[in-house]
Amino acid sequence: MSRRPGRGATAGGERPATFGQVFAVREFRPLFGSYLLSTIGDELARVALTILVYQRTDSALLSAVTFAISFLPWLVGGPVLAALADRLPRHRVLIASDVVRAVLVAGMAVPGTPLPVLLGLLLLVSVCAPPFEAARSALMADVLEGDRYAVATSLTGITSQFSQLVGFLLGGALLAAFSPSVALLLDAATFAVSAVWLSRGLQRRPAPALEDDEGGPRSIWRDTGSGLRFIAGSPRLLSIVGLLWVAATFVNGPEGIAAPLGDQLVGTTSATGLLLAAAPAGTAVGGLVVGRLCPPALRNRLLVPLAVLSLTGLLLAGLVPLWLGTGTAALVLVLALFFVAGVGGAFNIPLNVAFVQAVPSAYRGRAFGVAVAGLSGVQGLGVLLAGLGAEALAPSTVVALAGGIGLLAVAGPLVAIQRTRRTLHHDPGAHVAPGCVAEGPSGA
Repeated sequence: MSRRPGRGATAGGERPATFGQVFAVREFRPLFGSYLLSTIGDELARVALTILVYQRTDSALLSAVTFAISFLPWLVGGPVLAALADRLPRHRVLIASDVVRAVLVAGMAVPGTPLPVLLGLLLLVSVCAPPFEAARSALMADVLEGDRYAVATSLTGITSQFSQLVGFLLGGALLAAFSPSVALLLDAATFAVSAVWLSRGLQRRPAPALEDDEGGPRSIWRDTGSGLRFIAGSPRLLSIVGLLWVAATFVNGPEGIAAPLGDQLVGTTSATGLLLAAAPAGTAVGGLVVGRLCPPALRNRLLVPLAVLSLTGLLLAGLVPLWLGTGTAALVLVLALFFVAGVGGAFNIPLNVAFVQAVPSAYRGRAFGVAVAGLSGVQGLGVLLAGLGAEALAPSTVVALAGGIGLLAVAGPLVAIQRTRRTLHHDPGAHVAPGCVAEGPSGA
């Protein structure tokens, strides 16, 4: 099935659509704005809890566990939960998920809540992320056509990085001046505002279909299995998802040891927010350049060099203490190299567009759930491995190992991507399905 190219995209797809054309679509605005609000609140709460746990326990591993816990629902039940986006009206899934998260996060803000209870509530909040993200990404494909979708995907990626940047910086600043309850209340407010905005801004659409693809009565388990079989049966999708998962394992791992890394470099955890924000800032800049200014063919050619840059930046950042020791100069150089690594993270834009062009409408929520479940699993695994490594090695050494081993590990998936490259030049006016594969979860 094909769609006509949206206005602003040439027949050959050589001129990208503009941001103005994307925002001219009325339903895109609440989808975009609610994502911006909730992601800022999520990262604000995450950094506050991560610092709190490290201050209470002085354990790099427990700090990493706190950062990684929001990935667990995606790993354990992501494909099943995301299948709800193909079974229920997607606008209802979005609104209900935000209402539940607002209530749970408000409960986390109660002063004196024991740490195990906080982590348990964080896990419950994260359970709402798979159905929400699957429904949001599927609706993106419903309301946008042609290169508008590709540009909107890059814009959403930029927004994700910007939101992380703001949330990390706010989280560090608020925790220095207030209790974690303030950060958590702000997070709850973002979910409440998001629910109202989505309720007023989205059309009411029925559930996508009434029967599964095999002609029998639908069940959530059959839906989940069909999504797994669809990706497993496509060499093109397997190569794309393989690169995404392998790269994420190593690129995201150092996030979980930001607090001990800051402690190593400048003797305090006050630099945690800056260390966490540097890579998202770089990815926002890289995403703006690659997604908005580069024509589709150039985006595709940049995939390999950007993927290599993302891991090379980590490798060099981990080696900084060997050159400069510790102190402010070392911290500044590490931040600069994390920023460069973040710029390389823009490789996810052409990768994401290739993925969404390969997924038909009937599989939107399910394919998204499978891809992001694996993505979240490897992100959580990378964070936990980094935390374990930082128990025995200097945090900077762990960062260098993540970059170096990651460079070797992505070689295979990159070769596989190149072998199936013929579909990277797919007409951008063709049917596209949900994106955000590169964004990952956005739990609290």
